[in-house]
Amino acid sequence: MSSVIANLFVCIVGFVNVLNASTVYKVVPTRNEAGRYNGIGGLSGGGKDVYVVKTDNLERRFLGIGGLSAGATSKLLMNYPEEQRNQILDYLFKPGFGASLQMLKVEIGGDAQSTDGTEASHMHYPWDENYQRGYEWWLMVEAKKRNSDILLYCLPWAFPAWIGARKRDPSNDPELTASYVVKFIQGARKYYNLTMDYVGIWNERPYSSKYIKTLRQMLDEAGLDRAPKIVASDDLGWEPIASDILADEELAKAVDIIGVHYPGTTTTQKAIDTGKPLWSSEDYSSFNDNVGAGCWARILNQNYVNGYMTSTISWNLIASYYEDLPYARDGLMTADSPWSGYYRVDAPIWVTAHTTQFAWPGWYYAPQGSGSSLLKDGGSMVSLVSWDSTQLTIVIETMSRNHSMCIRPYLPEYEVRPQNISIQLQGYFAQLTSMFVHYSKLGFDGEDSILFKDMGTIPVVNGTIHLSLGVDEMYTLNTIGGGRKGNSSNIPPQKPFPLPYMDDFESYQEFMEPFNLAQQVGAFEIIKTTSSHGNVVRQMVLEAPIFWCEKETSPFNIIGNTSWSDIYVELDVYIGTVNATSGAYVAARVNKGGCESFSAEGVFFFIFPGQGIIVTGDLARTKELYKQDMNISTNTWYKMELLVKDGQVICLLNSKLVVRIAAPVSPAPQNGFVALGTADFGLADFDNLKIADSTEGSLVVKGRFTADEVSYDDKFKDVKDKLKDTLYFKSYNFCPSIMKLGQNIGFVDISDEFENGHDGWKNMAARGQVWVGKAYVGGAPGWIMWTWMVEIDRVVIRDVQY
Repeated sequence: MSSVIANLFVCIVGFVNVLNASTVYKVVPTRNEAGRYNGIGGLSGGGKDVYVVKTDNLERRFLGIGGLSAGATSKLLMNYPEEQRNQILDYLFKPGFGASLQMLKVEIGGDAQSTDGTEASHMHYPWDENYQRGYEWWLMVEAKKRNSDILLYCLPWAFPAWIGARKRDPSNDPELTASYVVKFIQGARKYYNLTMDYVGIWNERPYSSKYIKTLRQMLDEAGLDRAPKIVASDDLGWEPIASDILADEELAKAVDIIGVHYPGTTTTQKAIDTGKPLWSSEDYSSFNDNVGAGCWARILNQNYVNGYMTSTISWNLIASYYEDLPYARDGLMTADSPWSGYYRVDAPIWVTAHTTQFAWPGWYYAPQGSGSSLLKDGGSMVSLVSWDSTQLTIVIETMSRNHSMCIRPYLPEYEVRPQNISIQLQGYFAQLTSMFVHYSKLGFDGEDSILFKDMGTIPVVNGTIHLSLGVDEMYTLNTIGGGRKGNSSNIPPQKPFPLPYMDDFESYQEFMEPFNLAQQVGAFEIIKTTSSHGNVVRQMVLEAPIFWCEKETSPFNIIGNTSWSDIYVELDVYIGTVNATSGAYVAARVNKGGCESFSAEGVFFFIFPGQGIIVTGDLARTKELYKQDMNISTNTWYKMELLVKDGQVICLLNSKLVVRIAAPVSPAPQNGFVALGTADFGLADFDNLKIADSTEGSLVVKGRFTADEVSYDDKFKDVKDKLKDTLYFKSYNFCPSIMKLGQNIGFVDISDEFENGHDGWKNMAARGQVWVGKAYVGGAPGWIMWTWMVEIDRVVIRDVQY
């Protein structure tokens, strides 16, 4: 705690009756002997700026604070140990515990990259309908378990190729697209008893008025207990949707809410003139440190104060995706380590609680200038009144510019100064004698943060409250009481992704996604087969979807840690003949995901039935490192192995060495994820994924040495008869780095390490090619020399247990 805060004077609220109306009250966060913060203190002098709270002209309803699970940002959450997973979900959704979120917005998966991964569609193909895919169903159910009143909102980012009659425009066939969306909403109800409250059009892409009207009609005719309201257009501005609504009466009837993304707390007069509720239907998107918390605190208030927006939704809900994917830690909290159980309850959780634990959807915002306003010396306040006008909550923030900048848009210069204010309550609330207080101060420059601290009560004298406000602070004054800062124990320490790693995919239910594989292009799901492989992971997408990011061509799935450099990967791959891809790959040192997946670099080992093998330095196959024609068959399982170690790339196919080349050097990636996928869209199966750190074991090849020519001196004539056709060697200990495949390796001293006529084996660090070389047995008084050929049989990993 800083010395300034530590030396603040403690004044207990019990002395309220001796304080007069000119006393300014300040949070006094010093610690008492029990180590707890004390409450409100009184300072001399009155507040120079007066803000009046009127509650007699309430019009705009508060419609909730929400979180957005989309762009595959909740991918890793489902795989957490049950205890920690429940704690995380409580922090997000449980009322009166943490963020207490009031709305959950989810992506309607479209089989395409949507920021940090691909979310699976409920209809890969027109004949396909499946409501077990992905994790959004599960997440909505868990949210409802904790808060039955939470509002649900769904929105597509992308669409399967068959939507829009394959013209890459979902509005090309409005009835088909509307039917697809309605089926998602019906499936939510039928299979999970979930009622969608809101539905959007197409995330941050052009809309069709005809489609919006068609969707409205089909929702109304779908036989739903309660048809969802339409939010339009989930784009980056208030236009053209506001003008279109004003000009088109039928569209105005179809659209219930105007939702925009990252509005910078401002709106337009045309949007206001529509008379529709205005939402920031996606906002925040900032790193969740204290600056991100300041961003969230500022926009939660000022979206209403400046822009009349009555709901704000954070993208993303939770940073539960690999940290080195785009927008690391841009969630309200962080849970990106399910293998360890570690998670972080970041400051934005408690910023959210300042509103959500003391006001609920259906309450009213006090009008601007009558309880909701900017503060003269920087910051803002909003007042919220219960539907029956008997409860009042006032949220105040004083976030400085440098400590509240969001990722977007640009934040104009402004200044925040310490200030004394007076809040004058009128009407029903003028009779109050005190209000409850929760307080936060974001710490910077080495100061500790105080987050969501219950400070007791503050007196209301003659309907007036006097407060001394510092910088980067939040206050919630309320008549409700309560408010809880939940605290879960047993958060394990953070650990890196575990090695060695193995997944045979037998523990999953059909249609699930493998937990730790983060699909970036395409859709990979568990399929039960009748073969000896049992469960496999199948890439399901047959055609390039109506994508949201750049054009996608090669299905792509990552796993692990971008710090991996020297690594071993093993994978079984099967490519059929019906609707099949042209090839498949395993990769290491992969440096990219997200919307830049198409340009990912690394070391990619491809097989192509009917063609052969290719090793490339990128997913797009523009940086060819090695190519070889080979008989690769369809309808056949292949074991693919890739070792990147000591500046070399070694590839093995069905335990035969097929490639040994120098690894790409900088500026090519020297570390990155492991990946698997297909060369293009089409079906392929994967099984028995194994990953090992190359330092935990070494590549060991058992090879047979076949005698080709033998010479000797008279001292060893008897050896000639014993050698016959084949010699076997038990051990071999020269450095693998000096070997060159297919070339003479020179003289190698094996001294007495051979056994004539013994079916022994010789360990060699290579495989799959024929070598020619010379060796001799030394020792007086003679010698033997012969040339030999090596046929490599198989590879094992030494000292690695799975």
